[in-house]
Amino acid sequence: MEPTTSRVINAPATRITQAFARAREEKRGALMPYFMCGYPSAEQSTRIIVAAAEGGADIIELGMPFSDPLADGATVQHAGQIALEKGMTVKGCMEVARQVSAQTTVPLVFMGYYNPILAYGVERFCQDASTHGVSGLIIPDLPLEEAEPLHQAAKQNGLALIFLIPPTTPEERIEQIAELVASGIGGFIYCVSLSGVTGERKELPPHLHEFIQRVRTHTQKYQIPLAVGFGLSTPQHIATVTSFADGAVVGSALVTLIDRSDEKKQVDVVRQYIQSLSQK
Repeated sequence: MEPTTSRVINAPATRITQAFARAREEKRGALMPYFMCGYPSAEQSTRIIVAAAEGGADIIELGMPFSDPLADGATVQHAGQIALEKGMTVKGCMEVARQVSAQTTVPLVFMGYYNPILAYGVERFCQDASTHGVSGLIIPDLPLEEAEPLHQAAKQNGLALIFLIPPTTPEERIEQIAELVASGIGGFIYCVSLSGVTGERKELPPHLHEFIQRVRTHTQKYQIPLAVGFGLSTPQHIATVTSFADGAVVGSALVTLIDRSDEKKQVDVVRQYIQSLSQK
């Protein structure tokens, strides 16, 4: 980590670290809902995200819609397609983040694909994300070997670059990711509960606990928080996962909930759902 300059101390990424620390002090896991920027509309997505913060979310992932979302299941793809059809862009995602961050202190993390970031400009993207209230970035299709330009730009702008680790990841690669995350500011590692795409599932994978323990052997010395995502949807899922991990991500279940709710009720329905999952 860099010397403790005021820029690092006040970096947006430290909000992520503080959110995990707060949850740990309260003897619970951090709840991390995912929302697609621009779904069902730009204005409504902003209202819904603020409602999630009010409902008890600790960290909020903001999806950036993309035309070829390799890691997304059908539910999140559907939300992204609608957002794109309604004109959501990277700049529009920045505006959603700005509006949300003006109304809540809950840390925001962009989750999106690398192509739109390259087109926008890596440096400019990180600068704008930082000034629009974002604390970190999750880029599912960015390989470790190609991550250095974004990692450096993120670090220079006080952002955490967060990596995904699926169960098939070899030990050596987990160690490399842990080292890279530790060299940045704040952040966590996103443990993918199973190989494949996002989506709701009734049962958690049987080897999930063992997988998290395996990752923990590489991250413990750096005190990097571990969050679990893909397939979580019920309070029982959250309680189980956070008994051995530091955080739990809920995504597809929220998209489905929004999709099935009348627009006038979506904000209240999301707030209540987050409250039902929150262990506060």
